[in-house]
Amino acid sequence: MRSQLAILLTALVVVGCQTATPPAPPTVAQPTKTPENTVAPTTAPTQVTPTQTPDNEQGNPNLKAGNPSKATTDPANTDNYLLLKPQYVLSYSKSRNLANWASWQLNRSWMGDAERQNNFRPDPALPKGWYRVTTKDYTGSGFDRGHLVNSEDRGQSVETNSSTFLMTNIIPQAPDNNQGVWVQLEEFSRDLAKEGKELYIIAGGHGTGGEGKNGEASLLKGKIAVPATMWKVILVLDDPSKGLAGVTASTRAIAVVMPNKQGRDGKWQDFCTTVEDVQKLTGYDFFSNVPPDIQKQIESKRGC
Repeated sequence: MRSQLAILLTALVVVGCQTATPPAPPTVAQPTKTPENTVAPTTAPTQVTPTQTPDNEQGNPNLKAGNPSKATTDPANTDNYLLLKPQYVLSYSKSRNLANWASWQLNRSWMGDAERQNNFRPDPALPKGWYRVTTKDYTGSGFDRGHLVNSEDRGQSVETNSSTFLMTNIIPQAPDNNQGVWVQLEEFSRDLAKEGKELYIIAGGHGTGGEGKNGEASLLKGKIAVPATMWKVILVLDDPSKGLAGVTASTRAIAVVMPNKQGRDGKWQDFCTTVEDVQKLTGYDFFSNVPPDIQKQIESKRGC
């Protein structure tokens, strides 16, 4: 009996001395933190193909009346390449090394007291590998560095005025034309804007074979085409608050074609024509954002 009791007590002591090992706590997955200032990876952004025109073409006030040649920002479109700038818009030709046309809005807000900057310089916005015209290309040529978008039309600020001296906005122009009838029309346009009107202006050169101080020339330095004629079309909005919705059959549309040659006789009105005639000359479609029936009426009349 005594031996059985001893065995039982020994067993109880052994069991009591054993310590149960607690189960391991469950593993909790910790959230992955994105380090501060690091953007978590997402799906790749949609790429814009070169043939697509950026959305800001629609919002650019200088193209409000339309894109005359349907220029695009595709560098493969070498002779109708769209250069979108806040101050104006160009269609550029790589083979001619000058703009086909420039388009800009003109109202009181664009003009101001900023001084003329005179900082003629190459345009860095041209595609890589394209020739960038410099002011030296005009040295001794007998032609003015003629503005398409006039410097005084962009006096809002120093930066705005400076933009007009990019060489993509410059065209070989006969001094008498540039400083004569051409500037007369520029001054007339600003007078209309000062009256509270809003203008949509498109200007360019056509053909080759202009005449400067040194006689006729087709190219400058064998690179830059010299236009035979200069042209400009202007849509005049009497009530800018209505925008293009206010354009009617009686809206004024001014158009001129001027020989790019020496001789200061006459006034700018002597070169007045219709927008329709300039379209036939250039192949462009001006003011295409105006309803077709109204567009046809205003483009068939002389507004000078």
